[in-house]
Amino acid sequence: MGKEADGNGLSLLKKGQKGLRQVIFSRVGLVTILFIAQVGLLLGALLRFNEFLPHIIGGSTVFAVGMVLYILNSKHDPTAKITWLVIIMIVPLFGAALYLYTESDIGHRAIKKRFGKIVSETQDKTPQSETASGGLYCENPGASSLASYLYIRGGFCTYENTEVKYFPSGEAKFEELLIQLEKAEKFIFLEYFIIDEGFMWGKILEILARKAKEGVDVRVMYDGSCEFSTLPRDYPKRLKKLGIKCKVFSPITPFVSTYYNYRDHRKILVIDGHTAFTGGINFADEYINRVDRFGHWKDVAVMLRGEAAKSFTLMFLQMWNIFEKRFSIDKFLAYDRKDLDIKAEGYVIPYGDCPLDDDKVGERVYMDILNRAQNYVHIMSPYLILDGEMETAIKFAAERGVDVSLILPGIPDKTLPYALAKTHYKSLLESGVKIYEYTPGFVHAKVFVCDNREAVVGTVNLDYRSLYHHFECAAYMCGVECIPDIEADFQSTLKKCRRVTKETVKHEKKFMKLLGFIMKGFAPLM
Repeated sequence: MGKEADGNGLSLLKKGQKGLRQVIFSRVGLVTILFIAQVGLLLGALLRFNEFLPHIIGGSTVFAVGMVLYILNSKHDPTAKITWLVIIMIVPLFGAALYLYTESDIGHRAIKKRFGKIVSETQDKTPQSETASGGLYCENPGASSLASYLYIRGGFCTYENTEVKYFPSGEAKFEELLIQLEKAEKFIFLEYFIIDEGFMWGKILEILARKAKEGVDVRVMYDGSCEFSTLPRDYPKRLKKLGIKCKVFSPITPFVSTYYNYRDHRKILVIDGHTAFTGGINFADEYINRVDRFGHWKDVAVMLRGEAAKSFTLMFLQMWNIFEKRFSIDKFLAYDRKDLDIKAEGYVIPYGDCPLDDDKVGERVYMDILNRAQNYVHIMSPYLILDGEMETAIKFAAERGVDVSLILPGIPDKTLPYALAKTHYKSLLESGVKIYEYTPGFVHAKVFVCDNREAVVGTVNLDYRSLYHHFECAAYMCGVECIPDIEADFQSTLKKCRRVTKETVKHEKKFMKLLGFIMKGFAPLM
């Protein structure tokens, strides 16, 4: 359906076009306006009030010093502080406006307060099983300490009796997803960063619309940034006509939304509370290689069947009900165990990361795996824009003799992040980290696999956006049967990669080196 739906009664879902308004009110547009405004103000002041020039310079200096002191006392990552100090000292007014636009709580105080309240009210809806937590402690004390952190800080439970199936491609996930959607009897919940009309979304939408007519509770939530790229602003109304409930997370409001941060980057699909999907795959045709944008698109996902799916149900409902005064979630967290009596090895912990608190859960899970690794940590990530702590953790693991190998894109989707990733290469290589670039195209997978016993598959990239500024989710797995499949996929992907060495770094294109050199100071903004 979607692009193929015109003859099937769903032509009302035809994609709208981006207008001039969307460009003007985008982050780049607003930043450009702010910069031009400051230049204009300074030139105007010089021409008209040149006798007051000392006062203007003095006032600007006092303002800059005040902003510097404020930033130094903030809770930002040290690398981010350096970036903002440089910007504020160079262009105080522009820098302050940009800082308030991207880093402050302006426009987000309501969501911060409400999200904290709803989490505190609902996180006990999935109580921790002492059998599961005790079993993990006996089998892997190190992983048990990580599980304790996830439960104490976020209420994320450890589960047994959950089958995990790993999908090494978007095509494999899509095929299984269509099968599982057809089995839905009670509800289908979708929460995705990107939804784009086309073959993939059309096939899914066809099933969703039919299931909604059959009485299944179908809910769709996508990030508000889609309104600037893939979907028209009235898309929720269009889905409502099909019987589908739809919400836009943090819709874009020109000059009000600091939308560059606090985006919903999660990918969650839950069916009847017992089956859940997560991973890097959005609902757009490039994710199943039906459209060629950056060569072959490498992505992965996992499907959970069993108790652990309950946590993804709860995560979805927490986001869905952020601004609802009344809500009921208990009926969605219960399913008949007799209908799904699963016995599976290992332990699964679904978890989320929220940018509205001080817990950088996504980063800490990755760092904990790196710090406890004994033999290897194999990583796939589309981006590599690291803060000092994460870079140190990766390097230290390699320096301890752990085989730390990273697979990154060979064909980038964005030039600036690609150039920034390369600025880390020399330092990592000197510590013994192995770096590979996927020659057929773009790697969008977010994977950590360690020592044939632990793995993470989810939405968390190795960059500032994911680790600090976005809502994210993932599944941590220990001892589950699919972990060898994840490692086998890594090794298979490795065969299609080129090895990065000190020599290849030395002969990197001068333009790319220069671009990375310049953008290094602005890495926390990428």
